[in-house]
Amino acid sequence: MGLQNNFLFIAFIIISFIALETWQFEFSDSININKQKTIEKKSVIENEIPEKKNNLITITTDLLILKINPYGGNIEEVSLRNYFDDLNNKKLLKLLETSKDFLYQAESGLIKAYKTENYSIKLNPIFKSEKNKYVLSDEAKNLKVSLMYDDNTGIKYIKNFLFNRNSFSFNIDHHILNYSNNPIEVTFFGQLKQSIESKKLGESYNFNFHTYRGAAYSSDHHKYKKYEFDDIKNNKNLNIYTVSGWIAMLQQYFLVAWIPEQINKYRFYTENFQNTNQAIIGFQSEPISILNGEEKNFRSTLWIGPKLQNMIKTVANNLNLTVDYGWLWFIAQPLFMMLTWIYKYTNNWGIAIILITFIVRGFMYPLTKSQYTSMAKMKILQPKIISIKNKFSQDKYRQSQEMIALYKKQKVNPLGGCMPLLIQMPIFLSLYYMLSGSVELRHAPFVLWINDLSAKDPYYILPFIMGVTMFLIQKMSPSTSIDPVQKKIIMFIPLIFTIFFLWFPSGLVLYYIVSNLVTMIQQYIIYNGLKRKGIYIEQ
Repeated sequence: MGLQNNFLFIAFIIISFIALETWQFEFSDSININKQKTIEKKSVIENEIPEKKNNLITITTDLLILKINPYGGNIEEVSLRNYFDDLNNKKLLKLLETSKDFLYQAESGLIKAYKTENYSIKLNPIFKSEKNKYVLSDEAKNLKVSLMYDDNTGIKYIKNFLFNRNSFSFNIDHHILNYSNNPIEVTFFGQLKQSIESKKLGESYNFNFHTYRGAAYSSDHHKYKKYEFDDIKNNKNLNIYTVSGWIAMLQQYFLVAWIPEQINKYRFYTENFQNTNQAIIGFQSEPISILNGEEKNFRSTLWIGPKLQNMIKTVANNLNLTVDYGWLWFIAQPLFMMLTWIYKYTNNWGIAIILITFIVRGFMYPLTKSQYTSMAKMKILQPKIISIKNKFSQDKYRQSQEMIALYKKQKVNPLGGCMPLLIQMPIFLSLYYMLSGSVELRHAPFVLWINDLSAKDPYYILPFIMGVTMFLIQKMSPSTSIDPVQKKIIMFIPLIFTIFFLWFPSGLVLYYIVSNLVTMIQQYIIYNGLKRKGIYIEQ
């Protein structure tokens, strides 16, 4: 198979891949719900409170800006100080927010049970705080923000937010003091609530083909499991019990994950909030009794930030699996590790991509040499192949046998040119996954006009250069095709690929340009070596 035919094969595979990924997004299969024995359910009464926002509590750390509503103590807004929503206006990326167009909140609290009445009330106390603004000072390593509530019956409820420097994760402690005359029973819960559809969804919530936006969880039985918004919207709700694990909302590059302290058994659940456009994933502990004069503390950890692999894997087991490199993760992961190692020395992700391309293509050189040698020999055998086809045109079986005998005699493998392709394609797709899913490359500049290697070239210069290099490779390569129609189709391959690459991440296009340049250099070296051995091929 000639190189031009290989190009056709590449085009077919890539188009099929993109179509498959799109179909997987559009028509995702429903996730099977792990059914377990249900327990007696009590009705939970929502203790509704006014949504007052004129006195939100603002907390500023070195990485985060949070706004907490004292009415319930829930996090209504979080901005990331080191990440921008758009490179042009330098507006801070707002990961959680509460607005008319879009809602994304982190809620937690207690449900108080009344056994005699067989119902429960979700407590939404009006917390008090010493001040409305808290800042992690440059000298401090941590910050504690306490919200307090006293119901005047002997129950004191304290909600503590504990922040550490250089961390996107923080702890939330729910501390209950029962000084009443009676024991109480409470259930601790935490949940993430997000609008399923919204006009607001911009670049921060967008995705490329395979990237995922929706809910996910980890449990005793599943290291990592996605839970589609469509399933939640259609009331195919999650309902499992586990001791370990976490619940999360995912999007391209960013993650909000809630990790309950692993000392209780929890129920993980999803819910379409009051059959609206809001999806909820959460956890709920088993009921816990607090006797008269007793204190209880419920701790959980919340991560709000980018999917930085080296950091999230230390926060919770399997949380790093949220960096989804698709079905080729076993190739993408080592490539990313190699890329980050090179970046330590270059401090430029674009240069790191160029260097890793040389490394990958250098590793593949023996196979590339085998490919072009096989192509050269196939070119020499073309007259004999044509003769066999003409001689046994009426007997396809005999024709096939004679061609196999010819290949064996000349020690030529007609499929030898395909092996480098079969290796290069998974690497190419793995790089696509990696560049689309690694937040480290988001808004990473290269040179001149390339300000974001994870986005397409704004002026389409790199795709044009890629098309030119592909055209030059085509001209340098020997043609083993004798079909005039096929030759005409092959002529359009560089143009087709140029159009196709217009929307690809510029980092991936950069990889392909460098790979093509290396191919031309390797072709020159290999062909000169063949000529010295007396094997001449017309180019």
